[in-house]
Amino acid sequence: MTEPVLEIIDAHKSFGGTRALDGVSFTLRSGEVHAVVGENGAGKSTLIKVLTGVYQLDGGELRYRGAPTVFTTPLRAQQAGISTIYQEVDLIPMMSIAHNVFLGREPRNRWGLIDKRVMCQRAAELLAGYGVEADVRRPLRSLGVGAQQMVALARAVSIEAQVVIMDEPTSSLEPREVETLFAVIERLHERGIAVIYVSHRLDELYRICDRVSVLRDGKLVHSGPLAELGRLPLIAMMLGRDVGEVKAHGATSFSEDQHDAAEQVLRADDLVSKHRIAGVSVTARAGEIVGLAGLLGSGRSETARAIFGALPLDRGTVVVGGKTVRSGSTAAAIAAGIAMLAEDRRADGIIPELSVRENIVLAALPRLSRYGMVSRAQQDRIVRTFITRLRIKVSSPEQKVSELSGGNQQKVMLARWLCLNPKVLLLDEPTRGIDVGAKAEVQELIDELADAGLAVVLISSDMDELIDGADRLLILRDGAVVGELAADHVTESEILAALAEGTPDD
Repeated sequence: MTEPVLEIIDAHKSFGGTRALDGVSFTLRSGEVHAVVGENGAGKSTLIKVLTGVYQLDGGELRYRGAPTVFTTPLRAQQAGISTIYQEVDLIPMMSIAHNVFLGREPRNRWGLIDKRVMCQRAAELLAGYGVEADVRRPLRSLGVGAQQMVALARAVSIEAQVVIMDEPTSSLEPREVETLFAVIERLHERGIAVIYVSHRLDELYRICDRVSVLRDGKLVHSGPLAELGRLPLIAMMLGRDVGEVKAHGATSFSEDQHDAAEQVLRADDLVSKHRIAGVSVTARAGEIVGLAGLLGSGRSETARAIFGALPLDRGTVVVGGKTVRSGSTAAAIAAGIAMLAEDRRADGIIPELSVRENIVLAALPRLSRYGMVSRAQQDRIVRTFITRLRIKVSSPEQKVSELSGGNQQKVMLARWLCLNPKVLLLDEPTRGIDVGAKAEVQELIDELADAGLAVVLISSDMDELIDGADRLLILRDGAVVGELAADHVTESEILAALAEGTPDD
């Protein structure tokens, strides 16, 4: 067995009262390709940032090449031989391709000036091995996203790295580019360079990775050879569930006749967005709660954003109440009666410095306006109505929304959309980050909204929430629907089986 090149022992890292890493130990050996997997909030990003000097540990030890180490900055980690390729290309678009490859270590002539001829020649030769044929004197922005990712990979490997960390490296790559990437990883393996591979795509993991470490809620729950772990147990570990006696996928799908028995409010057909979703179709009837289940990166949030017009489509149609909604326009989606509660309420929802009143009426202001003026009396009437209806705990409508609890902030966001009398409500992780009591209130509220006739699409990483709350479940994997479960057939075992179905299981 080869010696460890990078180790982290009993690592602890907290942010406020949240433990991002809780006693995690991790060993990376020379020449191995080691998968790191887990759902949102598992601790993957924090682990990578500790290994690369972005964060320092609160407790525990980092060892590199057998010696205790502290990387105080990412530059120190890079100088030591640890390179990282992020999902979002972190190069400089305006600079030449060659400059990006050799940034900070440009070849120089005897006068100390950058030797552009040598730099361009070396860059062209290096990139040819990564399938990038381009004039390296041109700006990086002239390349497609996939080719830019390959430039980032070439740069990372060319600095004589001993460890290469790849964070969702295939998210923007074409199939041909993915094959090139895998060939590069194989070469790294042969040269004894260790690779940490972070991805949600199980097919890729089982194809190229030697070992796997599974994180959940900041803890390490498993580490060992990937070939010895079947896909179903891997998924169960990621989600914190018991595999039980799952043997086959026993889903029973809704028939078209059942769908058409009630008024169909939403129909999204064959939604395609490159590298995100591949032919997803979703229907929802009045009063129905349709759940979208899947692992991180399965395409759940992307499907909701596509329906809402926030994700550009290459193909597909969205129909609400029998009328086609203009693609790629949130304004058209809202006008058609679609509302969406985003996953990250702080980034995409509440405006912290505004009051509860201002946050609630924000979306309704255009409809309340007459000749550019909005009646304060109308605002107050709407706000009072929804504070009462949604049972929002607030000292006054003028209280800052940032002062409310997470559950009440979520209710304020719901109130904002309900002001518009929507027909379709898209809810992306509506109970994430709120306490148990508030979670129950929000779940009860969702049921009440469906009972009132709204068509609801519910996305949740909480399997119990989907099982208890959805009338019908669509299972997504790698941007496509791979299964459908009717309400009276939805069980934890069947969801796990659907998530793992269709892939070889050792």
